[in-house]
Amino acid sequence: MDQLEKARREIDSVDQEMLRLFERRMRAVAEVAVYKKNHSLPVCDPIREEEVIKKNTEKLENTDMCSYYEAFLKDTMRISRAYQEDYLKEGDLSEDLVIQRGALQRVGELLNLDRRVLIVTDDGVPAVYAETVAGVCADPLIVTYPQGEDTKSFEVLSDLCGIMLDHGFTRTDCVVAVGGGVIGDLSGFAAASFMRGIDFYNIPTTLLSQVDSSVGGKTAINHEGVKNCVGAFYMPKKVIVDPDVLSTLPSRQISNGLAEAIKMAVTCDKVLFEKMETGDIMEMLEEIIRASLKIKRYVVEQDAKESSLRRVLNFGHTLGHGIESQAALRDGDRALYHGECVALGMLPMCSPEVRGRLVAVLQKAGLPTETDVDIDIALTAVCHDKKMDGSKINYVYCPHVGSFEFRSASLDEYVEVVKRSGVY
Repeated sequence: MDQLEKARREIDSVDQEMLRLFERRMRAVAEVAVYKKNHSLPVCDPIREEEVIKKNTEKLENTDMCSYYEAFLKDTMRISRAYQEDYLKEGDLSEDLVIQRGALQRVGELLNLDRRVLIVTDDGVPAVYAETVAGVCADPLIVTYPQGEDTKSFEVLSDLCGIMLDHGFTRTDCVVAVGGGVIGDLSGFAAASFMRGIDFYNIPTTLLSQVDSSVGGKTAINHEGVKNCVGAFYMPKKVIVDPDVLSTLPSRQISNGLAEAIKMAVTCDKVLFEKMETGDIMEMLEEIIRASLKIKRYVVEQDAKESSLRRVLNFGHTLGHGIESQAALRDGDRALYHGECVALGMLPMCSPEVRGRLVAVLQKAGLPTETDVDIDIALTAVCHDKKMDGSKINYVYCPHVGSFEFRSASLDEYVEVVKRSGVY
């Protein structure tokens, strides 16, 4: 090996180490940005910057490099300031969507709670989350239901509306969901229905609901074994996404949510998908939440009621819902979560090249790529899917990472596509 090649390899090695340190530094910079915002401090702190430059330059062993190292630090700080400013702008993707660590503790500042507030949660959510919201409300009422899809029912919807009637709620009052997708869907539908619509706030507490169901305005309940078949499009007044609440989730629930993020990355964001392939997914959670919500928000803004572009968000769901209907009949750990079913539903709906890469990312995220659910029975449930258009089934196909196609087929043709994939 000649001297030039040896030096270049050393630089490459150092660059890889610096890359990891850069990402670690920027995560800390983001935390500083949030603290500064919460305490009304300016992004630029010239006194602190001069102290850091002086302290670190004095530790440099090769004094001939002082001027270069000082320039390096100044550039690093300039980049950090720019990142803080951009990060704070992204922290509020819009007036009605806030993504920020510690946001739950600021809920009194972020939401209009000076009125009657029905706080809906379930027994799988730490009670302190709903209590935190109640603590800053003028007139709060917490209602807790059992966790699980059975809560999304006409009976529970009727119960919620009855509670609001009994407690004198009017059109000037509001509903706050504190929980996962089940609670968000149910609470949103109750808010949409009561008095023909009252304010609805959503505070998602699972990764699945944070990256997917928290925005978009889909609200629904299940009926006669069919998922989300009764509902309405009803946009929340504001959504509060606090990544800190994910710390209480078991790892399987984190994986469950990652399925929806992977779905959006593989169809719409090649760069994000490639980061998932090469990076530490668990260390990327906050970046994944932000990127996923940007995709979801853009798609929803272009197509609020799923007449065209928004159908891309159904990737993996057509067959996934069929699998989910069968998995729901199981008990305990043999039951499958929604995200796990979506993961399984994606695999037949992509090219072999994409499927190979997708399998690797799904496994890396702790998601299943095989199932013993009877696929033939699951496929019969597809005919009840909302994506049926007369005798045709509409589905999303991924030919290349970062791209998608809308396809339509008869149910028999769709079954053939699934079978021909060789996945099941």
